[in-house]
Parts: sequence; C-alpha cells; structure tokens
Amino acid sequence: MGEKTEFRPGEKAPNTAHYIEIGEKDYIMGIQNPQKISLNAGERFPETSNHNRKWTKMESN
Repeated sequence: MGEKTEFRPGEKAPNTAHYIEIGEKDYIMGIQNPQKISLNAGERFPETSNHNRKWTKMESN
C-alpha cells in the first residue's frame, strides 16, 4: 500500500512540507490561483477555496 497523496481539510499533514490546493478530478489541468501552504508534520490542513478541492504535496525543484 502506497503513501496517501491527497488530503482533505482537517486531516493532519504526514510530513513537514509545502502543499498546494488541487481540483477534485482535475489534477492535470490544474486550477487558477491555488492556495499554497507550508505545514509541519502533525499540523492540520486548513479549509480549501471550495469543497471540491484537496491538498497535495508540492513537487521539489
């Protein structure tokens, strides 16, 4: 079983990282002006811009 990659508001962050808001089923197309946050492991995800969005870890460059 792999690591969870999408998170809902209120869930705890598994790792200290930067996270970005994504659309429910539109990961490839993306969304305009997504929220970006930094969380420490164990902190809870905040609310998203609308109920159809989730949080995912941002790619490291």
